[in-house]
Amino acid sequence: MKQILSYKVLKEQITFNFNETGYFDYWNSAQRKGYSGVLLLTRIKPDNVEYGIGIDKFDIEGRLIRADFGALTLICVYVPSGTMGDIRQDFKMEFLDIFQDFINQLKKSRPNIIISGDINICHKPIDINHPESHTDVSGFLPEECEWVTKFLESGFIDTFRAFNKEPGQYSWWSYRAGARQKNLGWRIDYHFISETLKPKLRNAAILKDVYHSDHCPVMVEIDF
Repeated sequence: MKQILSYKVLKEQITFNFNETGYFDYWNSAQRKGYSGVLLLTRIKPDNVEYGIGIDKFDIEGRLIRADFGALTLICVYVPSGTMGDIRQDFKMEFLDIFQDFINQLKKSRPNIIISGDINICHKPIDINHPESHTDVSGFLPEECEWVTKFLESGFIDTFRAFNKEPGQYSWWSYRAGARQKNLGWRIDYHFISETLKPKLRNAAILKDVYHSDHCPVMVEIDF
């Protein structure tokens, strides 16, 4: 299966038919055109697909898809950015709290969970360039970093850091000032897996040499 984190087109704007290539496609678009959304591409048809987190003000922004494959649940999520000011930062923090509650409830009946997406947070200083310059910037605020820590402590694994503890490993770079060429990046895209899946985890990586946007792909391999 493949998960595309976010996109700025609507399904009806795409002339390409994913089904002809053997993929099932599931879209959750923001009501505001060109704003946000998530897309799941999978060669295996899910048993169940659900859209949104159950709260209208978040769901109109196309923030989440849930897909069940047997005993496995895949969550595609795009966490709001807080870079546009205090109102959106408060919106982001509220979403994170509600997302934690959503996952806490889900894992009672669906303990095997993969969470893939743009979390819009660098967890630790190693995950951002020049961390001393970003401590008051949305995406690396202390309360955001603490949220990731607590989320992982609730029973999840940051799959990339299970294999790679090196600095300078980023998944997003600003388009400004040649940031990507200078590797002045942020690691904000993640695959989290529940602790129950740890024995099946085989690999995780950031594909930094793939250029298609200001993000690069991140991947995880799990042996089922």
